[in-house]
Amino acid sequence: MVDAPAFVQLRTRIKLCGLKSLEDVNLAVMLGADALGFVFYDKSPRAVTPLQAALWLKTVAPWVTPVGLFVNPGEQCVENCLKAIPNLTLQFHADETNEFCRQFGAPFFKAARMQSGLDLNAFCNDFPDASAILVDAFVEGYGGGGHAFDWTLLPDTAKFAKPLILSGGLNPDNVGLAISKVRPYAVDVSSGIEVSRGEKSPAKMQAFCKAVVSADRNLNEQAL
Repeated sequence: MVDAPAFVQLRTRIKLCGLKSLEDVNLAVMLGADALGFVFYDKSPRAVTPLQAALWLKTVAPWVTPVGLFVNPGEQCVENCLKAIPNLTLQFHADETNEFCRQFGAPFFKAARMQSGLDLNAFCNDFPDASAILVDAFVEGYGGGGHAFDWTLLPDTAKFAKPLILSGGLNPDNVGLAISKVRPYAVDVSSGIEVSRGEKSPAKMQAFCKAVVSADRNLNEQAL
């Protein structure tokens, strides 16, 4: 019988969202992003079409996950995206129910807009088929607002029923603190790596990924 290791190394997954060009995609992969986020919501300045995203993804190596962000989409919209990108993970950001989200037969996670009084455990129970729960700030509109929320509203991630993805106001300067305080499964960033809404900054993308790696290294060293 093999004994369980006394120490399991922490690695926070990284999702870079709102990518709008082949250059964004290639840089995200080169920097070690685990997931690439594409916005399929027409009202967003970061919106792209499924055919655009599919074309850029042709150069992406295996084990990098494409994620499509939706806001109260029609069924046909989601199906069109899955037809163009069969390995797409779905991210729902609005009033979608568990029944709506699961009908497409693709892995999905559901965004919770955090505010005082929201019971995240109850929210999680409402989405038993979700592969993860993404927590974001409660702002006007959906996603990419650049606003952080009070992380003390979150439950202990070690006891939470699903992987927790932390979003909302993250940037290269605060993501290390966020990881040390919350210990999320993954971090998700969009506006925090931009020079203007919808325009990614290569320098900020690199700085963000370096900050995540550095935070993980510090936590792992403390655990030794």
